[in-house]
Amino acid sequence: MNRPLRGLALVIAAATLWGRPSLAADDPGSDVPIATDLTAVIALQGLPCGKVVSAREQGDNDYAVTCQDGTGYRVFVNPDGRVVVEKQANE
Repeated sequence: MNRPLRGLALVIAAATLWGRPSLAADDPGSDVPIATDLTAVIALQGLPCGKVVSAREQGDNDYAVTCQDGTGYRVFVNPDGRVVVEKQANE
């Protein structure tokens, strides 16, 4: 993926996370479920996931995510406004 396209995709993903008040992994009232958005954010970071099967909001713009392969991630927006994806240790 070329650099401008990747940058645009990250901006869209950040705006999506920042602007979403929904706590549910799949909000039936929305056009695009948060799980789909989080799957895209993780993929843009180049991390393995497949697709997000569950997401739990831990705070504003801060999600605990479980992927179909069992991998866990924390997806959040840091104080600088950047989307960060951290792999979580299996418990």
